[in-house]
Amino acid sequence: MYLNVNDAQVYAYTGARALSGDQPTLVFVHGAASDHSVWAWQSRYFAHHGFNVLAVDLPQHGRSGGCALASVEAIADWLVAMLDAADVESAALVGHSLGSLAALEAAARNGPRVERIALLGPAVPMTVSDELQDAARRDEPLAFELINGWSFSATRQRGGNAVPGMWMTGNAMRLLERTPSGVLATDLAACHAYDRGLAAAAAVRCRVLAIIGARDLMAPPRSAQALIAALHDAEVVELRESGHALMAEEPAAVLDALRKFL
Repeated sequence: MYLNVNDAQVYAYTGARALSGDQPTLVFVHGAASDHSVWAWQSRYFAHHGFNVLAVDLPQHGRSGGCALASVEAIADWLVAMLDAADVESAALVGHSLGSLAALEAAARNGPRVERIALLGPAVPMTVSDELQDAARRDEPLAFELINGWSFSATRQRGGNAVPGMWMTGNAMRLLERTPSGVLATDLAACHAYDRGLAAAAAVRCRVLAIIGARDLMAPPRSAQALIAALHDAEVVELRESGHALMAEEPAAVLDALRKFL
């Protein structure tokens, strides 16, 4: 479905289901230079099992218009504006990487609107190497190659996937390559600049699930420990064989963790 948010047309995948006021709502928030399709396995399941689903394309990502938002705080405010546009009073937020920071910040800022949050591949701080930021600013293919190489565990880069017809590294590269110029650099800068993570975690009062990839190079597990310690009510699931691309590498395990939590 398409929504008008802040005078821009934005897209949200609903699993081909109309939103119902009788069902709880889940909002899926993708990471840098990505779109709603990374949640295909998980979002479709919940849409067909009693939930409203809004797997959003952030501004200037995927099918959404507007301009890429330059900060985590701006994305958090945009998520609430999106709920208003969809006429949704409250929802659970599920975010990956940059999306996990936005979900965290949205919960800290708008407690009554956020019922619970699931953070996949979080890190505080979420630092980005100078080499990657420079390559992204120049729109060099090297930026895509670095992200793809660091996002998947060594085992998964050799191939094989539980989702039929899905080529993990190939699909991820195509998704990066079709991102508009400048968007990746904006997203990475937002990750790197976000310094409110621990303060936001301390302000969150809803239940939190953190899903961590033990082989994550983009957001190493150690970088999530201070965040988890600052949360009041956090459950942690570690996927021992997964890197940063959790939804692609371990789709069933991620879905199982979300089902138990939600």
